[in-house]
Amino acid sequence: MLRFLTAGESHGRALVVIVEGIPAGLELTVEELQGELARRRLGYGRGPRMRFEADELTLLGGFRHGRTLGSPLAVMIGNTEWPKWEQEMSPGPGHTEKPLTEPRPGHADLAGMQKYGFDDARNILERASARETAARVAAGCCAKALLAQIGVGIVSHVVQIGPVVAKSTARPTPADLAIVDASEVRCFDPEAEAAMIAEIKAAAKDGDSLGGIVEVLAYGVPVGLGSHVQWDRKLDGLLAQAMLSIHAVKGVEIGDGFEVAGRRGSEAHDPISWDAGAGTYRRETTLAGGVEGGMSTGELIVARAAMKPLATLNRPVLKTVDVVTKAETVAFKERTDVTAVPAMGVVAETMMALVLAGEALRKFGGDSVAEFVRNRDAFIGHLG
Repeated sequence: MLRFLTAGESHGRALVVIVEGIPAGLELTVEELQGELARRRLGYGRGPRMRFEADELTLLGGFRHGRTLGSPLAVMIGNTEWPKWEQEMSPGPGHTEKPLTEPRPGHADLAGMQKYGFDDARNILERASARETAARVAAGCCAKALLAQIGVGIVSHVVQIGPVVAKSTARPTPADLAIVDASEVRCFDPEAEAAMIAEIKAAAKDGDSLGGIVEVLAYGVPVGLGSHVQWDRKLDGLLAQAMLSIHAVKGVEIGDGFEVAGRRGSEAHDPISWDAGAGTYRRETTLAGGVEGGMSTGELIVARAAMKPLATLNRPVLKTVDVVTKAETVAFKERTDVTAVPAMGVVAETMMALVLAGEALRKFGGDSVAEFVRNRDAFIGHLG
């Protein structure tokens, strides 16, 4: 079983992630982890924090000489801004001189303050911040490296920002990852890219924010991950929950899920054919997104995640109430982005990788990478 746990606050000393279940013998370096974290900082419309924030990685446990040991992996991501926040975020006794009492609509602030009995939103927002996803990306890098051992590659691309929708139906492959990341908005459609950037500039001028949609694609996923036997074993359910856990994501679609809901059944399913050359069954389309009955079909996994506009604006217009005085006011402002949709795509890759790696380990097992790969090869050979 693959599981991970993160800890830490946005402006705290560091984030920490522990990943348990990665087999022994997986080659992985701090440089690879840093590369994935750098991808998370990509995207036109990000705030100034992305320009000066560095992710200081320390591998604390589970690694030796560039390989995993089979024991839990522990990774720390230091906060280079900690000296500025050491007093405000000190874990020792003390108090703040600047409590945040005007919760932001659309954020975790007010519900969290009510749930935990706080009158300072910082006690909630620091953990609710999307900064936490840096720890997830570190965990996801391990999952991606494991999946690569069985030929699985994952890539995401932005298909919508605000009202601008990419018209191209071309989908990137893992070989196109550098091209996608070179785009300022991580869009595989050059014409849409220019329109998206113009929309971000317009929103920035108005002090507003934008949401959007990313598509996440997993190539080479073997048949049989997930299961139909229980509700919590279904692969599409696991993918949906994982992606909905990403900050500001409010909708998930597997394949053409929302569109096929309006079609007749004769036009809503993927025809099955036999590929004699490859000696395998094939689905001729991707309407189901590579998942049927809660199980992977062996085809391309397709999922889309919809992110709402960010709840923190550069223009103070969102109406709220001061939790101390109960007076009507406007929400406070933290440093924010105009949009984080391109970065959300990288996090969505991470969450898909963690789900697929977890299900691959459940299916094939193995205490070492070599055993994991042998078990997968034996299963595929049996199908042939």
